[in-house]
Amino acid sequence: MDSPISPRLPLSPGRCNRAFWLIVVVVLSSGHRALGQVEPPGGAAAQLERNFRTNDLQQYQLEMRDRADVTVPTDQRLLLDYGAYITYSYLSVDDSTDKNHGVREGDLYAYLRANLDGAQEFFVRTRIGFRDYNNGTDFDAPNNYQSIGFDLDRGYYRLDLARYNSAYGKNVLGMNGTEGNVVIEGGRDLVYWANGLVLAEVIDGVMVDMSRQGLDFQIIAGVTPVRTVDFDTSRPAFYYNTKRGFFGGMLTEQIGTVKPFFYGLVQRDYNTDNNLSQGPIDTRFSYNSYYFGTGASGPLSDHLRYSVEAAYEGGNTLSNSFMLSSVGGLLPVAQTRDPINAYAADARLDYAFTGAHQSRLGAELILASGDSDRGNSSNTFNGNAPGTKDFSFNAFGLLNTGLAFAPEVSNILALRLGGSTFPLPETDVFRRFQFGSDFFILGKLERHAPIDEPTNDHRYLGVEPDFYLNWQATSDVTVALRYGVFVPSSRNFTHDAARQFFYASVTYGF
Repeated sequence: MDSPISPRLPLSPGRCNRAFWLIVVVVLSSGHRALGQVEPPGGAAAQLERNFRTNDLQQYQLEMRDRADVTVPTDQRLLLDYGAYITYSYLSVDDSTDKNHGVREGDLYAYLRANLDGAQEFFVRTRIGFRDYNNGTDFDAPNNYQSIGFDLDRGYYRLDLARYNSAYGKNVLGMNGTEGNVVIEGGRDLVYWANGLVLAEVIDGVMVDMSRQGLDFQIIAGVTPVRTVDFDTSRPAFYYNTKRGFFGGMLTEQIGTVKPFFYGLVQRDYNTDNNLSQGPIDTRFSYNSYYFGTGASGPLSDHLRYSVEAAYEGGNTLSNSFMLSSVGGLLPVAQTRDPINAYAADARLDYAFTGAHQSRLGAELILASGDSDRGNSSNTFNGNAPGTKDFSFNAFGLLNTGLAFAPEVSNILALRLGGSTFPLPETDVFRRFQFGSDFFILGKLERHAPIDEPTNDHRYLGVEPDFYLNWQATSDVTVALRYGVFVPSSRNFTHDAARQFFYASVTYGF
């Protein structure tokens, strides 16, 4: 809910005095021109002086427009927005062994946003809920029914220095909004860089965004919340106890219509559940990586837009902990710390039609390197062969690789073609009804290298059509439906039956 801001009180005497003399100067100079009087001594110099004082008044008016009157009580200058919403959903998905999993989930979110004078903002969103799995389909969880305790979903404090200076008449770092700005944020929030190839994670930390005349530099430093799901699914507690640190910066500049960027990111493994014992085989886990990325985005025409991102990954990882014996079975081997040498890229084209239907067409190409001596593209157990370079790309981004198959962006070659529209914008009930579809052609970049599930040494993986529906039925109720079916290649997969994915949710806000 919003609480109104009180009208501004009159200016302080000092400010009124300055404003009065500036107005007098402008009025007198205007009066001279109106009466047609002879130019006073000084000529052009006097005219420049009048112009200077006129500009001074205009600048003063701009400064005062956003100035907060601190004589007004804080609670009357504070904008509050709060509320809650409930989401109930059902998910049905087939795994790589043709086994179906079904789960019902309910979540209650409550949020509060407080904004003071447009310069300082505090936001918090909490979550509590449950998951109820179909019998025997709980993804190795201990119980069919799981209660999700109180969780801080988002929570941060944000300070906008340009607005702060404007509101309180300060000059912190000389940031006034026209020359540049610094936005400082601390807390828990999502960090999404570029296309999402390398980084799309919620982190607990500090984010600083510095901008000046088309140039923007963002710095981040933080760690993932404990409940983050890790990319290495062979590590103990990967789905509920993950601690990885992220430290880096991204530089972006607007050059005409083109917006190029460059970033560097360091990831550090702070996980404590880093040992796995299976019979005689002991596995230690440690994956420390860094990334250098570049790319650009911008329009190609009035309706066509592009965005491209490419990244190199370096660092080091612990190797696999076993080898296959000549008579069958597994033998333990000493793990080695091996260098990472990998790469990936993502390129998109989006075409937006004019009109009330807001129709869009899109195409996307994703590629990521793989490693032929790995048993799994992302895991340490059955991972990189000891004493060799690791060429398998693993990062912390979020790209659309399909609903039903959804492979990790590692040793992948994927083409996506899609589109969406609002088919009935003229009707009241279905005005905010959106329908869309994506079609994927999926393969391996290195055919002899693995992905994140067992395959044979062939490049082609399969195709997948996906369909989605979003409908804001009323101002308080939103419906979402997702359906996808992956048709795998019989040459690459032992289980080549079609895999289906279905998701439905209803959200009610109050």
